[in-house]
Parts: sequence; structure tokens; C-alpha cells
Amino acid sequence: MSYPPDPNNPYGQPQQPNPYGQQPPQPNPYGQQPPQPGYGYPQQPPQPQPGYGYPQQPPADPYAQQPGYGQQSPYAYPQQQDPYAGYQDPSGFYASWIARVGAFLIDHIAIGLIPYGLVFALARPTTTITYDSAGAIHSTTSGSQGLYFFADFIAFVVVAAVLAWMKSTMGQSLGQKALGIRMVREADGQSASFGLAFGREMAHIVDEVICCVGFLWPLWDGKKQTLADKIVSTVVVKNQ
Repeated sequence: MSYPPDPNNPYGQPQQPNPYGQQPPQPNPYGQQPPQPGYGYPQQPPQPQPGYGYPQQPPADPYAQQPGYGQQSPYAYPQQQDPYAGYQDPSGFYASWIARVGAFLIDHIAIGLIPYGLVFALARPTTTITYDSAGAIHSTTSGSQGLYFFADFIAFVVVAAVLAWMKSTMGQSLGQKALGIRMVREADGQSASFGLAFGREMAHIVDEVICCVGFLWPLWDGKKQTLADKIVSTVVVKNQ
């Protein structure tokens, strides 16, 4: 029995097995053969794969670029904060001796005029001198010298309390405000408490009893302190 010829093998040639396992081409029902890759047909160029002989992208140099503002380089050492960066030499901020004397005079005239005036008028001892018929001199003293010193001390305490209240609540006395200076704590530059300010005013007794040398101490002292300032650790500075 004969069979019709195979359309894929019209000459009846024996088919060789495909060593690559590919399927034989199927007939195109439209009569056209699809183009097969081979010699003379443009093929898709192979995609280059990185390997030997192929130029590769050079690795990024970590030192080539500098970090921008606000960025930190991964290779930079961490920056340490300088503990002395905000320190300023306060020697140029201390109040002058002339300014301190002016503030002292203004304070004791404005605040101490009434207390000291009353003590002088009411408690000051008075001496009366009389002459007898023979021309002899007789003196009579009224009042007590001890009472006068006690009243004067009370007036001093009252003035010291008023000044301490001003410096602890307002930061300045009247005289200091007029001359642009202020008294602060030496340790932190903050206003003193009432107790500290009052102790400083009372410590001025030390400045006075040694022939007022304590009031002159700022003339040669590095921080322009009186002895009272050194006792309570305060300084007088210019307003900033």
C-alpha cells in the first residue's frame, strides 16, 4: 500500500534524527516560511556581560567627594565639642572703680539721706558751752554718744536692706542703674539672692574699718573686687 508523500519530505528522503532535540519546522498555512536565523540574516547582538576584557564601571572613590553642608563623611572622625568654645575673658566686662564710686554716692544720697538725717538730728549728742561771771568756761553735754552710734548702725542696716532688696529683685540699685553696672554672683553671673546681697552690704564694714582700704581694692585687683565682694564671691560688671 502506498501513502501520499509527506509535504515536509516530498522526495521521500529518510529523516535524520535531530541531535539537538529541536522540533522540525511546522508548515505555514499561509504559504510563507518564517525567516530562520542563519547566515546572512541579522541576528540580535548578544548583550555584553561583565567579565574579563570588558570595561567595567570603576568603583566609587570614597575620598573623591566631600560631604555637603549638614552631612557627615563616613570616614571623618567625630567632631568633639570644645568645652571652652563659649568662654570669654570677663576682664573687659568688670565695672570701673569710678563707676562704682558714683553708684555708691547716688545710692547713699537717694536712700540714706532720710535715715542718716534723722539720726543726726535726733540722736546726735550736743554740747553747750557757758561762761560764768569770772569768765570760766563750762560745757554741758546732752544725749549719749553710745546711743548715737547705735542709732547710726540701725540706719546703716536699713539702708543695706533696701539696697539688697533692689539688687536681688531688680538686679540693680538706683546708682548702678544710672551708671549702667550691676552686681552679680561670681560663679555664674546671675543676680544675687536677698541674703547674699544683704551680707555683701554688711561686709562693707570690713572695707571701712581698715581706713577704707577695702573700697580702694578694685584699683589693683584683677576682678575689681572690694574685700566685701571677695567675702561673698560677687563681682560688679557692666550691663551687656
